[in-house]
Amino acid sequence: MGNFVVIGTQWGDEGKGKIVDLLAEYADYVVRFQGGNNAGHTMVVNGEKFISHLVPSGILQGKTCFIGNGLVVDPEVLVGEINYLTSKGVDISPKNLRISEKAQVIMPYHKQMDLARENKKGENKIGTTGRGIGPCYEDKVSRVGIRFIDLLMPERFKQTVRTVLDEKNFQLKNYFGMETVDPEEVIAQYLGYAEILAPYIADTSVELMKGILADKKVLFEGAQGTHLDIDHGTYPFVTSSSTVSGNACCGSGVGPKDISGVIGIVKAYTTRVGAGPFPTELLDATGDYMQSKGAEFGATTGRRRRCGWLDAVILNNAVRLNGLTGLVITKMDVLGGLDTLKICTGYKYNGTVMDTFPTDLDVLAKCEPVYEELPGWSEDISTVKEFRNLPLNAKRYVQRVEELTRVPVDIVSVGPGREETIVITNPFA
Repeated sequence: MGNFVVIGTQWGDEGKGKIVDLLAEYADYVVRFQGGNNAGHTMVVNGEKFISHLVPSGILQGKTCFIGNGLVVDPEVLVGEINYLTSKGVDISPKNLRISEKAQVIMPYHKQMDLARENKKGENKIGTTGRGIGPCYEDKVSRVGIRFIDLLMPERFKQTVRTVLDEKNFQLKNYFGMETVDPEEVIAQYLGYAEILAPYIADTSVELMKGILADKKVLFEGAQGTHLDIDHGTYPFVTSSSTVSGNACCGSGVGPKDISGVIGIVKAYTTRVGAGPFPTELLDATGDYMQSKGAEFGATTGRRRRCGWLDAVILNNAVRLNGLTGLVITKMDVLGGLDTLKICTGYKYNGTVMDTFPTDLDVLAKCEPVYEELPGWSEDISTVKEFRNLPLNAKRYVQRVEELTRVPVDIVSVGPGREETIVITNPFA
């Protein structure tokens, strides 16, 4: 059996898209199991950049891709993305892109509510992308959400939209002072999307299981990162779904026994977009160097990413929460040119050093990172194909990550391109 989950270990933006694209060569199916278009994956193939927000990265390899039941999906964005990828020569059809009939639909009123709440909070805003992700998940839990199967039932869909908008419009107008949403316009617009997407909609859990029973290899693609998890992240500065590996089963409709291993993606340093504590953040020239050399801007929002040294405390938190069986280190090339590198191995708080990640954000905000220093390297490593040919100090850096986490490093990424990768151990081999 060769079914692997790819998960982010930090706050997202670790380079999962590239690694999924790389590993998809060895898989038959690629499954996205949570989140929405608040996450973006950037892939560079033969010098050409591709950005996807909903369609799994494996589409570039011609694999059968699944949008699982754990997602919230904006049909307008999905149709636009299908058209965008098709225009760039990527083959997408109902034969190789399947949408779970149980996935939730992001509606215009979800986006309106999202923006209204952020505006209301002012300086205390969470920093959402404003794409309606949270409000859509709220409606799912409140059992008033709209699923893709509902788009195929026009009369049911119309009734639900009208009923839900009675409440939403009251809130928008009377509490937030925002414009209301016309239910008839929404109905007309979304029934149009239903016509386009109907051939893609299926019971993907059943299709996945048939494939697994036929010995198809499956790659489960996570979005965001472990520390944006709704339960285990830096709450409330988190996303609205569970981003850890356990949700690969819940969000796609397969059982845990069908998972072979979990691959954690970790950037060679740490980045974060939006608000929330960040112990190793660098507000100096080194942080600017990482930001500039690493082109650290969000693929979805374009927001500048905050940068800092690698944090082994949050990395080990991710090791435990996800049950990692292997690691991938990305953007190793960005550290080239720095004389001294640092890895945070603990947090100092009230005179005590802790090596576990605190739940209380007030505590986390007051934690001082405890660093160990390693020598850097100046060589360009972007063309290195084998681990043994890396500069000695680069190899030592990788080995130290293995020692600190007790998890083997399977892959090292040394540039944005698919070919700029060192595969030490192929998990599918």
